[in-house]
Amino acid sequence: MSAPEPQPGGLPGGLPRRRSFFENTADMLRQEGARAGIVAVISTVVFFGGGFLLVVNSPNWPRVRDQFFNPDDFRESWPLVLDGFWLNIELFIYSMLTIPFVALLIAVMRSLRGPAFFPIRLLAVIFTDVFRGIPLILLILLLGFGVPALDIDGLPNSSTFWGMVALVLSYSAYTAEIYRSGIDAVPESQRSSARALGLTQWQSLRHAILPQAIRNVVPALMNTVVSLQKDVALIAVLGVRDAVREAQIYTTRTFNYTSYVVAAVLFLAISIPLTRFVDWYVARDRARRSQTLV
Repeated sequence: MSAPEPQPGGLPGGLPRRRSFFENTADMLRQEGARAGIVAVISTVVFFGGGFLLVVNSPNWPRVRDQFFNPDDFRESWPLVLDGFWLNIELFIYSMLTIPFVALLIAVMRSLRGPAFFPIRLLAVIFTDVFRGIPLILLILLLGFGVPALDIDGLPNSSTFWGMVALVLSYSAYTAEIYRSGIDAVPESQRSSARALGLTQWQSLRHAILPQAIRNVVPALMNTVVSLQKDVALIAVLGVRDAVREAQIYTTRTFNYTSYVVAAVLFLAISIPLTRFVDWYVARDRARRSQTLV
C-alpha cells in the first residue's frame, strides 16, 4: 500500500497544511480592514449626509443660501477679495521670515547663565510676559493707530507696517518660549561638557545646544506657522484693505455676505495644504526619531 500523494500546499499523507499564527492574523486583519473601511464609509455618509439634510431643511436655509452662497455675488466679489488676499500673503511671508530670528534671540537672551547676564535675562522675561499677555488684536490696534499718531521722524507711519510689527512681536514672544523649551530639553551635561572643552557660553549655545534644541522644536514651530497664516487677517481692524476688509466693503455695499465665504475659501486654500504638510513633517520626524532610538 503506497502513501497518499501530498495535496498542493499540504503535508504528505493528504493532511492539510497547518496555517501559521501570522497567516491567520494577516487574514483576520485583512477582513477587519475591509469591514472597518465599509463601516467608515457608511458612518461618514450618514454623519455628513445627516448634517447636510439638517441644514438644507432648516426653515431659513433659502434666505441664508442667498445671503452667504449666492453664485453671482461670489463671482463679483472674487477679484476684489483676491486682490486684498495678496496683501495677507505678503504680510504672512514677511512675518514668517522675521519671527524665527527675533524669537531665537529672545530665547538665547533668556538662556544665558551667570549674574552678569541678569539684565539681559530680565529684558527677555519682560518682553515675553508683556507681548504674551496682550491679546493680539489689542496689540494691533495699539501699535497700528498709536505709533503713526506720534509722527516720529524716521519711523514709518503706515498702519500696515505697524500691524505687521504687532504680529511679529506677539508671535515672537510665543515662539521664544518654544525655543526655550527646546533648549531646556537638551541635557545640562552637554552644556557642561562644552564649557569643559574651553568653549565660551555663546560658543556652547551655538555649537552644542541650539542645533539640538531647534531640531527638537521644529514640529511645534510648524504649527505656529499655520496659526500665523490665519491671524494675519486680524490686520483688517486697522482699515487695511486686505481680504477681510475687501469682503466687509463688498458686504456694506450689497448687503450680501457671500464675500466672506470667498475670503474663507482663499484662506482655506493656503491653510489646508500647509496643515497637511505639517502633519506629514511631524509624522516623518516621529518615524525618524523612532528609528534612531532603535
